[in-house]
Amino acid sequence: MRKGSDQVRTGSGDMPTPDERRNAMHDKKQRNAGHDEAARPAGRTNADSRGEAEANGPTDARDVPAAPALQVDGITKTFTERRRSLPVLNGVSLTVRRGEFVSIIGPSGCGKSTLLHIIGGLAQPDSGTVRMNGMDVTGQKGHISYMPQQPALFPWRSVADNVILAREVAGMPIREARAEARRWLAKVGLAGFEDAYPHMLSGGMQQRAAFLRALLGPQELMCLDEPFSALDALTRADMQRWLLDMWEETRRSVLFITHNIEEALLLSDTIYVFSSRPASVLHRIEVPV
Repeated sequence: MRKGSDQVRTGSGDMPTPDERRNAMHDKKQRNAGHDEAARPAGRTNADSRGEAEANGPTDARDVPAAPALQVDGITKTFTERRRSLPVLNGVSLTVRRGEFVSIIGPSGCGKSTLLHIIGGLAQPDSGTVRMNGMDVTGQKGHISYMPQQPALFPWRSVADNVILAREVAGMPIREARAEARRWLAKVGLAGFEDAYPHMLSGGMQQRAAFLRALLGPQELMCLDEPFSALDALTRADMQRWLLDMWEETRRSVLFITHNIEEALLLSDTIYVFSSRPASVLHRIEVPV
């Protein structure tokens, strides 16, 4: 809303304007480019590297690109109950490279959450494989950090104790885990709420705590299942910007489910568009710079 040349704002939770979305996407791509450039010795270009590679002949094993964080190949799933069959997934294949943010968009009920359950080992596919870092982990649990649609914080645990859950299960000493959690809680804007309980937090604050719990898990791949779907529009816009900043800082591999096209374009490097049930991949879209 504008009055003259001044734009009226209502606080940090305002909906981003189209210009702000474009700027956020541009900043994200610039940081990605800077990240790649920082890994290259000063004064060298991609062309220099290609020329040397051609001159030196075949590369050794150290030059072989790393296996993707996630490789899903031909996943098919049908649920059967009382002699009735419900096909859900039909030959779904997708890839998440290391450090990449990938989103899935599709109609409600098409099987997106079922795919995450299969990737996490909570459900077995009828056919197809799930590989992480080149290893077949189909049907195995414990290889992903998962954030469901609802925060799912334990009401009897404080915010800090909810956040350290993955570290606690992994065997980290409680005192050390809590100290780490307090450092991260300050980074995500929850300083002062370490000893609060979930019912004392707003919806956006609960989502930040749930995300941090997933982030502190030891697994490389984070699977986020419509984490902002229950938030109001203003809080959701604020959380989108916050998530992008957090991802830029940590560079984790992310598989993100959403129904919001603008959200996917703002956050993602790659978008997979699913069909209605039984889901298959209709399009794979590389988000342009």
